[in-house]
Amino acid sequence: MESIVISLNLFGAVALLLFGLGQIKEGMTRAFGAKLRIGLAAGTRGGLRSFIAGFIATVALQSSTATALMVASFVEKDLIVPAMAQIVLLGANVGTATTAWIVALGLGWLSPMLILAGVILSRTKSAPRQGAGAALVGVGMMLLSLHLLSAATDPIRQSPALSLFITMLGNAWPVALIFSAVLAVLASSSLAIVVLILSLAANGSIDTSLVIVLVLGANLGGAIPPVLATLKAPVSARRVTLGNLIVRAIGCVAALPLAGYGAGLLEMSPFSHTNFAVDAHLLFNVAVAIIAWPLSPLLLRATTVLLPEKKEDDGDRSYLDSHDLDRPVAALAGASREVMLVGDLIERMLVQASEAMRHNDLSKLAGISVLEGRVDHIQHGIKVYVSKVGQDGLSGKDHRRAMDIVEYAINLEHIGDIIEKGIRPEIAKKINLGLQFSGDGKNELEQLFTITLDNIRMAQTVFATQNADLARRLVEVKEDVRRLEKQSAERHLQRLRDGRADSIQTSSVHLDMLRDLKRINAHIASVAHPILDQSGLLSESRIKQAL
Repeated sequence: MESIVISLNLFGAVALLLFGLGQIKEGMTRAFGAKLRIGLAAGTRGGLRSFIAGFIATVALQSSTATALMVASFVEKDLIVPAMAQIVLLGANVGTATTAWIVALGLGWLSPMLILAGVILSRTKSAPRQGAGAALVGVGMMLLSLHLLSAATDPIRQSPALSLFITMLGNAWPVALIFSAVLAVLASSSLAIVVLILSLAANGSIDTSLVIVLVLGANLGGAIPPVLATLKAPVSARRVTLGNLIVRAIGCVAALPLAGYGAGLLEMSPFSHTNFAVDAHLLFNVAVAIIAWPLSPLLLRATTVLLPEKKEDDGDRSYLDSHDLDRPVAALAGASREVMLVGDLIERMLVQASEAMRHNDLSKLAGISVLEGRVDHIQHGIKVYVSKVGQDGLSGKDHRRAMDIVEYAINLEHIGDIIEKGIRPEIAKKINLGLQFSGDGKNELEQLFTITLDNIRMAQTVFATQNADLARRLVEVKEDVRRLEKQSAERHLQRLRDGRADSIQTSSVHLDMLRDLKRINAHIASVAHPILDQSGLLSESRIKQAL
């Protein structure tokens, strides 16, 4: 019974530590998330700034994993140069080690005051203050968890079983390293495991060399969760997290045979024996940063070899050629072809939604989210590419074309969002609840879907040909859609007045889909506006009437 109580106390203390770390991350994200992301993206133009940015972000978020995932997403979006991303993560590793060192300073007496201040701030109406309050509560919980860990591990440190286990690990350093790494993966936090090691080694019952080995394992395990989290991410993002894992793994392998020498140096130092775990953690990460920093270009080449770009098939083909950036005509032609690919994806999304509604087939909806993800990725690439075209200056005609390409890409992305976040859930709701539109209602929606598909195809032609007559027709059809949407809504309301059960059950689905289809057609028609404007056929509010 006593062992069960001790285990519960230990696991509860670890759980409180992890919860406190999560509170800090969530609170800081709510309070300063946008500023942290902007600062992290803007602060990576040089090696030193990249290192400092990673250090500050990790100290603020209390999670090198969160920083690694953020950096990987920035690399994916071309906001951070890959070589700088690895230096950011070196700073993040030192940041998390510094946090562990600060936590071990014995500031547990601050815990009640921090929790009280955090609760007071979290009850204010300001969102940033609420986030800061949650972060303060998290810090207080971390400090409190250290006190609980110390109390929970005190009986364990006197246990003969623990002594036997420690002896076994002390005689098998690779096993000890793997054991600690597994714990870090399970906890998804190297900091939590280092703090646990700190508590277990507080009275010197664990040999200093074994403490170092366990700390090395925590460092290795802490680099694995970001790799697992980016397994399905683009290759550029996966290279960042893999590079971080390679750096830590090489550092651990190189440091493992030297753990005994390191233990001797620590014991000769003026540092307190009770804090050797966090001292070793910080010294290891500082040493790795100093050695790996100059080798970051070599690391980038290694990850490129290990994770080469996937060979593109027709569906993944890109027309954005970086070699054309100094030739605006060729570059804008490639960007135009790329944005046409986005239009084709939008058409496929509409077709799948229409067929799912017509046949009550959920499987038809499965691919919509995947297509929408591709739309987001391609349109972002188009915006970044066009922003780099002709950096020495564009002619007036080329500048207008560049703006038209970007605006069309943005409108297509908005359409994808409407389909994925609006139409798809409504159709899924209808199918899951077994609802049936009235015959008239179903015909009206199918007619609007057909018109919308015709319009997206016409929009593609208008964008490619810049034909003013087709552009005028596209805007006129938009007015037809508005009229049809209004008539369908009025007919639906009349069916509700008549007490039609099928219309009553599907009322919200029907009206929401009408609204979404009207919004989609408004975005589709926007491709015609620049053409009509240049042709003198567009006033501020409507098409000029023909004479």
